[in-house]
Amino acid sequence: MKRWLARRPWKRAAAWLVFLGPLFYATYGLANWWATTRAQVPSMAFEWERQVPFWAWTIFPYWTINVFYALSLFLARSKHTLDRHALRLMSATLIACTCFVVWPLHFSFGQPAVEGAPAFLFNALRGFDQPYNQAPSLHIALAVILWDWYRQFLRATWARLVLHVWAFAICASVLTTWQHHFIDIPTGALLGIFCVWLWPLERTVSMPHAWQCARDAQRWKLGGFYAVGAALFLAAALYGGGMWLWLAWPAVSLALVALNYIGFGARGFQMNGVGRMSWAARWLFAPYRLGAAINAWLWTRTLPASVEVVPGLRLGRLPTKAEWIDAGRPRLVSLCAELQAPAGVPHARCVPMLDLTVPPTVRLQRAAVVIEGQRLHAEGAPVWVCCALGFSRSAAAAIAWLGRYGASGGLAQAEDAVRLARPQIVLRAAWRTSLEPLGAAAPGVPPHD
Repeated sequence: MKRWLARRPWKRAAAWLVFLGPLFYATYGLANWWATTRAQVPSMAFEWERQVPFWAWTIFPYWTINVFYALSLFLARSKHTLDRHALRLMSATLIACTCFVVWPLHFSFGQPAVEGAPAFLFNALRGFDQPYNQAPSLHIALAVILWDWYRQFLRATWARLVLHVWAFAICASVLTTWQHHFIDIPTGALLGIFCVWLWPLERTVSMPHAWQCARDAQRWKLGGFYAVGAALFLAAALYGGGMWLWLAWPAVSLALVALNYIGFGARGFQMNGVGRMSWAARWLFAPYRLGAAINAWLWTRTLPASVEVVPGLRLGRLPTKAEWIDAGRPRLVSLCAELQAPAGVPHARCVPMLDLTVPPTVRLQRAAVVIEGQRLHAEGAPVWVCCALGFSRSAAAAIAWLGRYGASGGLAQAEDAVRLARPQIVLRAAWRTSLEPLGAAAPGVPPHD
C-alpha cells in the first residue's frame, strides 16, 4: 500500500477532489436557482420520448458515476495526467453550467412515485437537483470523460467490455430515470468529447498552450470562412428544430476548424506521427473530415492515385488501403492534418500541415528529412508522398526533398520534375518563398526509426 501511494500523487488528487466537489455543487446549484427565477423555462422533447419506460432500478447505475468520479482522481500515475483529467472534469462542469444559465431548459415529464430501495436515491437526488439543467447533460459529459479515463488502465478484453457496458448503462439511465430528454444526450456527449480533446493526456499534445494567433492573413481568411459556415449550420439547426438539430454537430466541427486556422494550427487536429488522429478529434471533426474527403474525391477521381516523380519517389493524394497495396506497399509520408492515413499501413509517417496555407520553411525542411528517412529505410520499396489532393503540400514536400537530397540540380529543376509528373500541382509565389531557403541549405541528417 505504501509503495502504491508513493507512486501516485494522492495528496494532489485529494486537493483536486476538495476543489471539484464544491465547484460542482455551487455552479450546478446556481444554474438550478437561476432557472427557477425565470418566468418561463422552455422544454425541448420529441413526441416519441413519452414511450420511454420509467425504470426506477436504473437509478443505481445513474448514481455510480459519483463513485467513479471521486475514485478516478486517485488512479492518476503522474501529476501531469491528474491535472489534465481534473481540468477535463472542471471544464465540463463550467461549460455545462454556463449553458444552463444562458439557455435554461426543463424536463417536461413528471416522475412517478418511487418505493423501495430506489426511493432513497431518488430522494437524495431531488435534494439538490431540480427539473432543469438539461442540455448539454453534464451527467453524459462526465460519463464520456470517465470512460476515456478508465479505459487507459484496462487491457483485458473482458474488463473493457465491462467498462463499455457500464458507460452505456450510465448514459441510458438518464432517460429511464426520466431525468433528461434525448437532446441532452448527444449535446452532453459532444461536450465530453470536446473536453477530452481540449485536455489530452499525452505530454506531446498541449492544446491550450499550443494557441498562437496566426500571422498569416490566409489563415485568418480561411478561419473566417469556417466560422461563417459554423454560424450558418447553427442557425439552420436552431431554426429547423427536430432532426435539423443534428446540424449543431457540423457547426461545432467547423467552429473548431476555424480555431485551428486562427490559433491552434495543425496541432488542433491531433494527428500523430503515423497519420492517425486521437479518437476525440476524429469524432469532433467527423463532419468536416467527411466534407474534406468528398472534396478530395471530386478533385482527383479522374487522376491516378499517385505518379512517379523520380525512381523511388511517388507523389499523389492520400491513398486508400487497397491503392497502397496495389502500389507495392510503399513507405507513406502524409502531409495531411485533416485526413488520416489508412489504418494498418506500417512505417507510415506524418508531418501535418494545414490545408490551403503555406507552411514555414522549417516545416518543409522537416518534411524533406522525413522523406529521406523513409527512403533510406525503404529497402527497395518506393516512398509515396501525399496530401488530400496531391497538389500543394505534398508537391512542395517532394520539391523540398529533391532540392536537398535528390539529383535535380536545384529547386527550380525540382519543381519542373514534379510539375512534369503531376501537371495539376498548385504552387504560387508564397510557396516558392518558403521553399527558397532550402535550396541553399546543406542537407540535414535523416532521422532513424
